Amino acid sequence: MKLGISSYTFGWAVGVPGHKPPRPLDEHGLLDKCGEHGVKVLQIGDNLPLHTFDGGRLERLAARAGKEGVQLEVGARGLTAERVAEYATIASRLNARLIRFVIDDGEYRPTPEQIVDVLLQSKSMLNGVVLGIENHDRFRAETLRQIVQGAGSERIGICLDTANSLGSGEGLQTVLATLAPFTVNLHIKDFQVERVPHLMGFVVSGRPAGTGFLDVPSILKQLAPFDRCHTAILELWTPPEARLEETISKEAAWAGQSLQYLKSFFS
Repeated sequence: MKLGISSYTFGWAVGVPGHKPPRPLDEHGLLDKCGEHGVKVLQIGDNLPLHTFDGGRLERLAARAGKEGVQLEVGARGLTAERVAEYATIASRLNARLIRFVIDDGEYRPTPEQIVDVLLQSKSMLNGVVLGIENHDRFRAETLRQIVQGAGSERIGICLDTANSLGSGEGLQTVLATLAPFTVNLHIKDFQVERVPHLMGFVVSGRPAGTGFLDVPSILKQLAPFDRCHTAILELWTPPEARLEETISKEAAWAGQSLQYLKSFFS
């Protein structure tokens, strides 16, 4: 399994809605980060939407990544047959092997049955590409398992995020037990849960990898027997500071600290 970074490793630098930096980090800035940290996988998510790039911009990205030996992965939001077709073409142009999809997009919130129908329509489009559906709050792990099994394709699986399913009331062990056999991509997102000062509830917040609740060696051990997950991508939930430039600096420091910790577990 190879370790990589994402546009969500540096989400604040790329730009969070309402918090756009004067000079947002773009795809070439992310490739710079790959070189700086010595990683060879870059996943570009929906916060840097590749379908808005013109042909020349995609060609320049593919050329530079190829020259520098960086394996690209693409990410999208809004799982429709049309969007899968669009991103399958983009993946081909970028020599990407994986498309990670968040199912929902704004008011678009399909039922499990509708999702299976989309996937059945999309199977023939995935020539040489794997599609990973991300566990992203709304659906519990068992529902996602049924969706993937309903699609009936080795090219369709799960992008397993280590924190997102907290939003659906499930812990990581439940998610892993259910979805490990179908996992084609891993998002390593460490976090902590702390009781608020007035004791009436908890707050979930991000942490650098290796300093929160995640047991990374155990996660990798549970995925290994199935041999379907070939890349692990660092993502960060970096809590903001008072000023955006301070937040971006903190995010960069967390990325460096996290990658230094994670590298010992990956080839």
